Amino acid sequence: MVADIIRDSTLDNEISDPNLVSWYGDDDPDNPRNWSPTKRAFVAFNISLMTFTMYIGSAIYTPSIPGIISDFDVTLVHATLGLTLYDIGIGPMFLSPMQELPFFLFVIFQIPIITATNIQTILAFRFLTGFFGSPALATGGASMGDIYPASQLAYVVGIWAIGAVGGPIAGPVIGGFAAQAKGWRWPQYELIWLSAFSFVFLMMFLPETYEPTILLRRAQRLRKLTANQQLMSKGEKDTEGESIGSIFKEALLRPFILAKEPVLMFANVYLGFVSGLPFIGFFVSAAATYTFYALYQKLHIEPRADRATAAGKSLAPEVRLEIGLIASLFVPTSLLIFGFGSRENVHWIVPIIGASLYLPGIYLNFQSILMYVTSAYPLYAASVLAGNDLFRSSIASVFPLFGRAFFTNLGLGPASALLAGVSLLMMPVFWSLMKWGHLLRSRSKYAQSP
Repeated sequence: MVADIIRDSTLDNEISDPNLVSWYGDDDPDNPRNWSPTKRAFVAFNISLMTFTMYIGSAIYTPSIPGIISDFDVTLVHATLGLTLYDIGIGPMFLSPMQELPFFLFVIFQIPIITATNIQTILAFRFLTGFFGSPALATGGASMGDIYPASQLAYVVGIWAIGAVGGPIAGPVIGGFAAQAKGWRWPQYELIWLSAFSFVFLMMFLPETYEPTILLRRAQRLRKLTANQQLMSKGEKDTEGESIGSIFKEALLRPFILAKEPVLMFANVYLGFVSGLPFIGFFVSAAATYTFYALYQKLHIEPRADRATAAGKSLAPEVRLEIGLIASLFVPTSLLIFGFGSRENVHWIVPIIGASLYLPGIYLNFQSILMYVTSAYPLYAASVLAGNDLFRSSIASVFPLFGRAFFTNLGLGPASALLAGVSLLMMPVFWSLMKWGHLLRSRSKYAQSP
């Protein structure tokens, strides 16, 4: 019996390494990619709910700002700091290896905000909730890659991204009703109700999806059962002889190290600037955009991937940027229509159309860059997304501080035109990565080889 357990716990190369604990063949039911479609969809929903919860926490604060100004006699800039501090995306750089504890602290640290008697308490705990909640993007995207193969990943990441994009859209709407009816504290009540429900849901129903962790637990069970202390998973063998401190240090520093990669630097800076532009959209626009993206993936990307596979090659990550380059035109177009259409003598539908065009641009940009960086750095997806979150959130977080003065002093039309010009200036980033990205990857020891 012991021999059977040991034999079943190894891969095809177990003759050379009989103590390597791995999957029980290609159809191992413990492998997340072999889970039933229903289970994988349920896990994906759980991950998307967590992401939506974290992202709605940013914008749901905005309806509370007038009440905070009134109650604590502070300026608009001081009150808006609660939004800025929440959006600073440094959390994933330290917490991306973890999930449950940061999420728990995200829930708990909302209580002092609700009971706050001064602005300092609000600002301090808005920073802490944002810090502990921000790893959702990094861990969420990486978890999707754990349970779905590359051929399906673009579709599910697209659905998951709706949670990230939809959170800031829904926040002001949901929080606005509560703030008007019950006061500025009630949007925070809504956030703690949603996040507490999501946390309990996660703890009860979300299984482990990370392959090295699953195999580590299997190896621990087999060592206990067989008394053979030589049985180890690949992750244990790779880190054998290293201290816990050095392993943890590597996990924490990797996002900072990868952030220096030229490919990631260009992608992160671009997405950061675009995310800081006026973020207005509609869920119907998101649904239409995702439908288009799914068709694009099915009819254009998949056939190219199949041809590359048939030729013994893999699809170049730069292909993922093509749709992003086209979608970049939506952002300045949207800003110009919205800015110059928001006048008394212009029909109200014009700025609505302009606003609706913004979401396809930002969504397809978001999706193409996420798919690109994870395809270019498949072994370090969580760390890559953590670095991306830092750049994007840090740049975007400062925009609310000067946004009101910016539009008031310049006027809605000229201010929107200026932002449209900035977005146009960022478009060469896509083109540069599409043209020279393979050269940058060839010089990297972390990226997938061209």
